[in-house]
Amino acid sequence: MPESFDMPAIGNFFREKSNSLSSAITKRLSLMRDQFDDDDEKVMKLESNVTEFNLSGMKVIVNLKEQGNKKLGRVSFFSRSNCRDCTAVRSFLRKENLNYVEINVDVYPQREKELIERTGSANVPQIFLNEKLLGGLVALNSLRNSGMLEKKLTEMLAGKCPEDAPAPPVYGFDDDDDDDEMSDEMVEIVRVLRQKLPIQDRILRMKIVKNCFAGGELVEVLIHHLDCGRKKAVEIGKNLVRRHFIHHVFGENEFEDGKHFYRFLEHEPFIPKCYNFRGSTNDNEPKDAAVLGQMLGQIMFALLESYASDDRHHLDYIGISNSEEFRRYTNLVQDLHRVNILTLSADEKLAFFLNLHNAMAIHAVIRVGHTGGMLDRRAFFSEFQYIVGGYSYSLSGLKDGILRSNRRAPFSLMRPFPSRDRRLEMAYLKVNPLIHFGLCNATRSSPAVRFFTPQSVESELRYAAREYFQRDDAMQVDLAKRTVYLNRIIKWYSADFGQEKEILKWITGYLDATKAGLLTHLMGDGGPVNVVYSSFDWSLNA
Repeated sequence: MPESFDMPAIGNFFREKSNSLSSAITKRLSLMRDQFDDDDEKVMKLESNVTEFNLSGMKVIVNLKEQGNKKLGRVSFFSRSNCRDCTAVRSFLRKENLNYVEINVDVYPQREKELIERTGSANVPQIFLNEKLLGGLVALNSLRNSGMLEKKLTEMLAGKCPEDAPAPPVYGFDDDDDDDEMSDEMVEIVRVLRQKLPIQDRILRMKIVKNCFAGGELVEVLIHHLDCGRKKAVEIGKNLVRRHFIHHVFGENEFEDGKHFYRFLEHEPFIPKCYNFRGSTNDNEPKDAAVLGQMLGQIMFALLESYASDDRHHLDYIGISNSEEFRRYTNLVQDLHRVNILTLSADEKLAFFLNLHNAMAIHAVIRVGHTGGMLDRRAFFSEFQYIVGGYSYSLSGLKDGILRSNRRAPFSLMRPFPSRDRRLEMAYLKVNPLIHFGLCNATRSSPAVRFFTPQSVESELRYAAREYFQRDDAMQVDLAKRTVYLNRIIKWYSADFGQEKEILKWITGYLDATKAGLLTHLMGDGGPVNVVYSSFDWSLNA
């Protein structure tokens, strides 16, 4: 390199070369146009759809658009979440690169009425070509097998889509039924209390307790407002605690008259960390926990069907964040504020917490992002929270506190819930090790993201375990080295699986025939077996 540059000279050099190149391209294009007009043989070259010409030091390729049968119409189909036939239709439309509109009646329940009016039943899938009903999966397969499908598509989609065809879902509009939700019968009393109670910081047990009031103050306000006796006012206070409008500041009792301090749910210290809280608590009558769990599951199933890879190991988080399904999900999780989880059956409870964990992990990636390893992700696991049934739950709280019987997380010195914590009422007494294959923490080494149904949650967990151990990064056997390679999840949560010998024996029941045969042979010849735990890939499953 020279020690100095003549900048003006360099600038002039590039300008001259640029002008020369532009002139050469223009001249060459002009000559080619004249040649194509005069020479029929060169025009025939267009049949290849690609014309090449060369300039000095440059090669230019012109791609001509193919003139095919352009389909102006629209393919629409009505579907439901977690429907096998709907999945088949969706896969076919994607494989054929057909633009389509999917109307999931679980996500858009008001469209079910339209489905019945157009088809005479609520069965799905139902495919429409413009405004004309094609039918379901049977009709689609019949046309495919007869070779008439392409002709049918060309004929029925040749014209522009009319206005009476099924309309695409519109982003940002809620169903009218959402406005008809009933307010809790106690909400009028709560509004009065919020206005009249002296809410302030107090000193209790040498601590400053923020935004609280005394039980006696609440009783006095109720007596004057409702013109009732003290006993009646105390009963109302207890009802407010049971409905999670208020809680004792230390969670020590339900409600008592006197100098016991309480605070409203929206004033709890954990509120700033709760991402399903939008400025105020949901004062509507709480939905039934089983119904709410089903609604959440249906929306998340729909998200996976639209924004996950076929094996569900990779998610399109940008697509999810911009979707109508996710917008509706973030609205629906506000109904968790005061839901009564204790009404759930055993299977409903297991599916509820598994699904909530996986949905929260997706929400956390979108809202707070994705960081490095386990130690770096403590904020991800602990700081991202939801209000559920009046209490805060993080990803660690759901996994380690509820599903793992309040056991310590890896590299943690403390249990998720302290003693006498009200959330311990929801914790399982015994750990089911299969939960580890149903929980996804948004990493590539974690199990595939999935959601569960209460009716089949146990069998779905067993299937998830079998699917997980088919992966090479989850389990491999090397006979020559007498070594079994396992994912580090097994090591981190060894307290849930047992000793190494017990783990290997337990895993055998979830392996395919090849891996099970290798492991059984290795364990049965009496020789030593080495167990090596593979490194964990913490990169995002995107």
